[in-house]
Amino acid sequence: MPEIRTSRLSVRARPDELDRWQVVARRAGHHTTAGWIRALLRDAEFAGQEGDQLLAELRGLRGDLARIGNNLNQLAHAANRGEAVACAATLDDVDALKDRTDRLLRRIRPASRQTIH
Repeated sequence: MPEIRTSRLSVRARPDELDRWQVVARRAGHHTTAGWIRALLRDAEFAGQEGDQLLAELRGLRGDLARIGNNLNQLAHAANRGEAVACAATLDDVDALKDRTDRLLRRIRPASRQTIH
């Protein structure tokens, strides 16, 4: 049985804002603007006050992952040419990236495990 929502949150908007939000909500895969707003609020709650910090960390992780990918590609080319390959530093980078990712996930997961309807 679906949970009944008995409380209301009200936001005033101009008609053009509401129209725009409805379009954005549908593009984001939500059937209603209210569902989209709930998802936005839930995501903001998960990120807490760290939203910008989490985003910066994710961008940093992406850059590091790209660098490691380039290193692995260079190592693979060298190995294919029969050259000796020293990959310890790249493997250390992979381990460090995994550790950073784990720390980031631990910051996000506790809030995301809460059920919010």
